[in-house]
Amino acid sequence: MDEFEKKRLLEERLAAFRAAMASAGIEMAIVTKEENKYYLSMFHSTSYEIIIAKDKAYLLTDFRYAEAASALADVYEVIITNAHYSILEFLKERGAAKIGLEFKNATVDYYGRIKGAAPEGSEIVSFDGMLEEIRAVKDDTELSAIAMAEKIGDRAFSYILGEIKPGVSEKEIARKLELKMRELGASGLSFDTIVVSGERTSMPHGEPSDKLIENGDFVTMDFGCIFNGYCSDMTRTVAVGSVTDEQRDIYNTVLHAQKATCDAIKAGMKGSEVDAVARKIISDAGYGECFGHGLGHGVGLEIHEAPTANTRSDEILKPKMLVTIEPGIYIPKKFGVRIEDLSIVTENGIINLTGSEKELIIL
Repeated sequence: MDEFEKKRLLEERLAAFRAAMASAGIEMAIVTKEENKYYLSMFHSTSYEIIIAKDKAYLLTDFRYAEAASALADVYEVIITNAHYSILEFLKERGAAKIGLEFKNATVDYYGRIKGAAPEGSEIVSFDGMLEEIRAVKDDTELSAIAMAEKIGDRAFSYILGEIKPGVSEKEIARKLELKMRELGASGLSFDTIVVSGERTSMPHGEPSDKLIENGDFVTMDFGCIFNGYCSDMTRTVAVGSVTDEQRDIYNTVLHAQKATCDAIKAGMKGSEVDAVARKIISDAGYGECFGHGLGHGVGLEIHEAPTANTRSDEILKPKMLVTIEPGIYIPKKFGVRIEDLSIVTENGIINLTGSEKELIIL
């Protein structure tokens, strides 16, 4: 991305945030959550704060990051902090009557210091969720990064199929899967990789163990990576050697629920309506009590973000939102199955970013 495009994109994001601030009557917002700071600046450091006013944006950082921050001078006024000048002195000089703060990201001590530094009579209010709601609808730059991250996951999955065999441990499969994603260009992992096998597949978020894979096992892998700051997410369950009729029946039930939901999703649906498509199929098959988590969630700078798709969600899906589609059936002490794709919501359906095979693979 060239500097002109970056400037245009940041100005669009700042304009959307300022419009939301204005609707809430907020004159100045202090942004401290890492993902929100990056969204508004595309800047990373271990020490910086962003302050958005009605007609100006400020980035406060220290000497270590001064040169890097100067690249944002067309969008932000960069202020170098030191032992004698911090955000507290900034607020004393340029505070506002109504200041927004991310309460969920602020300690009691931080709130107290901000309150004490703000002009007398200033109101400190929360804008929790405001930027997250804006971030839920992705721009093309974000969609491109997420699509690439998911493609890396697809390629890693194709590779790992050749490594899954009796006698190999869950930990070894997880290690090889993670290494392959990094080799393919990932800068990190979206979350701790899940690899479980045999009876352990009944644990939706089980951690990889020293258990060795055996013939007749299901192996469930839930994994993702980060590319240009954005996450991917996918899950596949494969079989080793052979499967029982029960294993095949449950796998096909989950697959049917997953495919039907992919076909049903479109903009305008509530998250609960999306969840209900898969849940009805699984419940009608007699496994309703074995599907205990929500159907899906948004993905972006964070692995779990808006929107949500579960039994309680009244969030309305909009075009360019991301949502995972991940129904599962888990039978304690026997086995479990989950299949997950990552999709972009459109007016008339979805664009499925996950290209890996979903039909039952027996290795």
